[in-house]
Parts: sequence; structure tokens; C-alpha cells
Amino acid sequence: MPLHYKSTVEGKLFDDIYASTDLSVSLPKYKIPKNEQSPRHVYQVVHDELMLDGNSRQNLATFCQTWMEPEIRQLMDECIDKNMIDKDEYPQSAEIESRCVHMLADLWNAPQATKTLGCSTTGSSEAAMLGGMAMKWRWREKMEELGKPADKPNLICGPVQVCWHKFARYWDVELREIPMEGDRLIMTPEEVVKRCDENTIGVVPTLGVTFTCQYEPVKAVSDALDQLQTETGLDIPIHVDGASGGFIAPFIEPELLWDFRLPRVQSINASGHKFGLAPLGVGWVVWRSEEYLPQDLIFEVNYLGGNMPTFALNFSRPGGQIVAQYYNFLRLGIEGYRKIHQSCYDTARYLADQIEKIGIFDIIYNGRGGIPAMSFCLKPEVSPGFNLFDLSDRIRSRGWQIAAYAMPAEREDLVIMRILVRHGVSRDLADLLLDDLQRCIAYFTKNPMQHGSGSEESSGFSHG
Repeated sequence: MPLHYKSTVEGKLFDDIYASTDLSVSLPKYKIPKNEQSPRHVYQVVHDELMLDGNSRQNLATFCQTWMEPEIRQLMDECIDKNMIDKDEYPQSAEIESRCVHMLADLWNAPQATKTLGCSTTGSSEAAMLGGMAMKWRWREKMEELGKPADKPNLICGPVQVCWHKFARYWDVELREIPMEGDRLIMTPEEVVKRCDENTIGVVPTLGVTFTCQYEPVKAVSDALDQLQTETGLDIPIHVDGASGGFIAPFIEPELLWDFRLPRVQSINASGHKFGLAPLGVGWVVWRSEEYLPQDLIFEVNYLGGNMPTFALNFSRPGGQIVAQYYNFLRLGIEGYRKIHQSCYDTARYLADQIEKIGIFDIIYNGRGGIPAMSFCLKPEVSPGFNLFDLSDRIRSRGWQIAAYAMPAEREDLVIMRILVRHGVSRDLADLLLDDLQRCIAYFTKNPMQHGSGSEESSGFSHG
């Protein structure tokens, strides 16, 4: 029988974690260390570094979901080793993805929801690019059939976030982005029609513009394009970027016409990890019917064990977010989503009312006519001793992260702050925010800024 002497390990048994030799020196930061370390010690090092991140629950600049039920965390853990692309090995996960697509097709009023095509993605940006690719391919086929050149495609949109700029650059498409002008901060039918020609692959209204949170008028744009077709013969499709609103409007404003009830809407993308309430890392794109997704964009893959059609910009990715999306659909239903989003709207409107009462701010968006959020700017006639970049930087000392940014081209003179109200932002949290906002204003009253911050110096939000 081997003999074991406690004395050989007694110095290590009860060491405090921060008294260990592993943590008495700084671990390498930019190269892999030569020796292995205790998992407990390495966990503590990484955990401690992550404390320096902001508290995601107080991040009111992000559209992304930051609160999840414990059951979702458990499902995510159970799916951590499942590769969503390997549908032969994980057929039930693939079935759940398919169910989600058809549930969304039904939610968005597809004519034949059980026969439509769609897929999950890593987020709404990838989903948007897939929708854009399908429009470009269909336009190119049409131009080739007509014997016309197909080398100068263009896409029309309102003020958009960076994913559509990426699409235009990566796929060599001219982006005809309608600039803001005066009080018009979103696209209008008149501005759309002025930019249309035979090289227009599609029009992209946004249901919840990143900058202002307003819904762009999909129905009015569709009507204008119908009239344009009557007058000129140009048949231009619509792809709706429903990154945020696609998971809100069906529950809060089911009568709003923006989806497949409009025949000109050929595809829709949305972000599951925003107001779809799923964890980060899932988006969706759905086509009206099979004919709107060109077959030569679909790859048949068989080297993972079975024959699998795929249309994506990436390949391997986890299945947990898709399973969590399905959980939310079953768990919440129409009623649950409506209750959650309505609560968010109520809080956003409460914040807008209370911030307006402070007296130095003009409300740009009050939570009506778009997604649950509000935005404001300083009144032009006031001199409160700070600008909004200063305010954004100061309120961060209490943990709040609030977007402060200048509007895009043509309205760069307008600097606003925007507060997103997501699931988990309670009325109590809103009151705490308002208290801290008042404290910041009182601070600047006593200590006015001599040289105001800009977006680079402060913690102001950047859309790029």
C-alpha cells in the first residue's frame, strides 16, 4: 500500500485563492503561458477582469436583451455543445429552428406560412444581408432576361445602421440612403420614389430606426411603389428591416400594415436577441414564398453526415439561442409578449414625460410611433453648463450607459440622447435613473463645463 504524507500538500490545501502562487504574479496577457494553471485560479482572474465591464442591465444604449429567465440559462447550458449547422447529428434542434421560422411566417402574415422559406442567423445584420443578397440575385436575373446590363445595382433606404452600409460595400451595391432633413428624420414615400430607377434592387424601410426609434411608413412606401409601377412599369420589391419592430408591432399594433399582408413585401429580417427576448446571437430572415429566394444561393452540404441545404454567411454556430427563442414563443405566447412590450412602452413614455418636466430638454421621440424607447436633446435656448456628451459621461459614474450621439449627414448639428427600454427595465429602475439624472444636472449647475466633451472624449455612443 502506498504511503501518503499530508505534509507534502498541507501548504496548499487551505490557501486563500489570492495567496496562491498562481495569483501572486501577473499572468501573461498577450501570449499563451508555458504552464497550466489551476482552473479555480484562472476562473477567478477572468472573473475579476470582467468586473470592469459595465453592468449590462444598466446599459440603456443597447437594443439587445440583458435579462433572461433562469430556464433560458439552463437551456443555453444544455445546448452549449450543439452545432446548429449539423442538422443530421442534431435533428431535433433543426426541427425547432424550422418551427420558429414557420411561427414567424405566421406572425408576419405570410400567405402560406407552412410553405415559406427562412432561416436563423447570428443576428439581424446577417439576416439583413441575406435578404439583400436575394434581392440582388433576383434583380440580376431579371436584367439578364431583358438583355440589359446588371453592373450598377442600387438599394434605397432611410437613415440606417452600419449593416446596410456593409452590405452595399461588400456586395458592390450603390446605397441610396435618404438623408435626414429638417424635422424629417426618416424615409418618406416621396423621397423613395425620387431615387427609384430600373437598377433599384429594392427598398428597405426600417421598423424602428436606430437613430430615432421610429417606424418608417412601410404601407405608404408600398402604395407609392404600386403607383410608380402603374406609371412606369418599374416593379420594385420591399425588404423590411424589422430588427426591433418585427418582434413588437405584431403584439402591440396588430392592425399596422407593414408585413406580408402587403404584396410588395418579399422578405423580412428581425433580431431575436433584441425584442424577441432571446439571448445574444440569433436573428431571423423569412421570405414571402419559395420563389423569392434564388436557388443558386442555397448550398447543399453533405460532409457532416446528411444532405443539408444551407444559406448563411457563416457556418458552425451554437444552437442554444434558437432553442431559447422557441422557449420564449411557447412560454410567453401572444399574450406574454404583449404584456412585456406594453410594460416597456409605459415605462418609456413615463421617462419621456418626466424628463420633459425637467425643463431643459426637448423630447425628440416619446415612445409613440416606434419601439419602446425615448430620446431628447437640449433646448437650443438653454445654457445648462454641459452638453449631452458631458451628461452621458457623468451619468456613467452611477453605472448608467446612455447613448449620446450626433445625427447622420445633413443633421449632424442635432445631438441627442436615447434611452432604450427593454424587458427588465422596471418602473423602479426608471425612477432611480431619473434621480441620478437630476443629480448630474445639479452637479453641472455647481460645476459648469468650460470646454464641453465631444463623442471621442466622453463615453458617448457610436453607431459605427
